[in-house]
Amino acid sequence: MASIRVSPNGRYFLDEEGKPFFWLGDTQWELFRSFSLPDARAILERRKSQGFTAIQTMITGVGEGTEPNVAGETPWVTNDPASPNEAYFANVDRVVEVAGDCGLILVLGVFHQRQRDRITCADARAYARWVARRYRDVPHIVWTMYPEAKQEYVPVLRELAAGLREGDGGAHLITVHPDPSPASSSFIHDEPWLAFNQMQPWHRYELMHPMMIADYLRTPAKPVVMAEGGYEGVHHGKLQGPLLMRQQAYWSYLAGGYHSYGHNDNWASPSTWRSWIDAPGALHLGVCRKILTALPDWWNLVPDQSLFVAGEGSGVTLNVAARSSSAGWVLVYLSTNTTVTIRLDASRRDGTVEASWVDPTSGRRTRIGSLPIRGTKEFSPPRGWEDALLLLEPGRAT
Repeated sequence: MASIRVSPNGRYFLDEEGKPFFWLGDTQWELFRSFSLPDARAILERRKSQGFTAIQTMITGVGEGTEPNVAGETPWVTNDPASPNEAYFANVDRVVEVAGDCGLILVLGVFHQRQRDRITCADARAYARWVARRYRDVPHIVWTMYPEAKQEYVPVLRELAAGLREGDGGAHLITVHPDPSPASSSFIHDEPWLAFNQMQPWHRYELMHPMMIADYLRTPAKPVVMAEGGYEGVHHGKLQGPLLMRQQAYWSYLAGGYHSYGHNDNWASPSTWRSWIDAPGALHLGVCRKILTALPDWWNLVPDQSLFVAGEGSGVTLNVAARSSSAGWVLVYLSTNTTVTIRLDASRRDGTVEASWVDPTSGRRTRIGSLPIRGTKEFSPPRGWEDALLLLEPGRAT
């Protein structure tokens, strides 16, 4: 079974072997409530095969925590967290075990702001302690909570965090996913129990990269996950396709953070999962993982918009860039098919760079050629591409 922790420098995650862990998340809010065990297993196995590494879910599902699962069992016997329903949690146990068999990290939500009248400062610690004690020996869990990003929620979050620590002895990371507010760092970054930040810009795409950069620059350094952006499918009455899924992912990763994907029907119509589990955007994010993790020292990338001399763009057509802190490569993401001018002297003082286009939908490379490291150069992607990656790698030194 997998487990993760935060690196000593606070920038990235490590797995159980101490190797850098690539967070590619998926939102499955109704995993414990809306699926039979065979369907939950099929969903998790499919996401694993597509390259996903973390699954974000809510123990009680979306809402107040009072709706039953497919077997008719509610999370709490009297709709009160003081009376957990063993039959409901026995199913949670089985799904948690399946996720472990798949080698997936489960990001388990123990509180949502819609439950604020049921989970209060008076009972939050006891409930969190009960849940954490139940899963204290399960390594592949991260705890999360879904408050609004307001100071009024801090007391109950502290009680929940204390209960989780009492229940599992500090065995698992704890984070906060604000809903519907953008960033945990905006109100709770300095809490010592907060292992990493999460944000929910949702459909405010123009906020994504600047918010990620802002968190990257915070002290103390903590990893940051873009945990909920725009969903693939029909979201807010608009059909959102795979291009937008790719854009959000690269805006996140090249800002020094991590990213989670979602399909709108994962919560709006979970029973139709066979029709959306292989949506193109999900498959393209698996390609994204392969492209990024093939880069040497990918976990130490440095966001660097100064690489653009011209064509950076802005808002929802922003182009983004990052460079390696040690391996000499530069990666530029063009969110549309546009021309950019890039500095070539960012990674090495002399020699050449090998330039290539990388197709974000397939990972296939198209070689541009060997270029001298001096001055600037204009680049235009291949005709017909919606978006593109420009990769500059160290060539021959002189």
